[in-house]
Amino acid sequence: NIKRVMPNKTAAKKFMIKSEIQRQRNKAIKTKVRNLAKATTLAAGKEEGMKALKEFEKYGMSSVSKGVFHINTIARKISRLYARVKQLNA
Repeated sequence: NIKRVMPNKTAAKKFMIKSEIQRQRNKAIKTKVRNLAKATTLAAGKEEGMKALKEFEKYGMSSVSKGVFHINTIARKISRLYARVKQLNA
């Protein structure tokens, strides 16, 4: 558990609020990326898998530009998902 301490200075209070907002945003983005990756792996056919993969790729790269993930992390996930989709119905 993280010990929450109320800051004394106004700037520190503002930063604490900002940090909490960023934490919640990052958590939501990470959850969506995880769900999109799972949807890609659970796809029934190749067309459905590619459609899910394209959506994952688009959202993953936007999360990189927001600073939630590193570019190499999303690139690695995309590469692995492409390999997995390629195996569908093969």
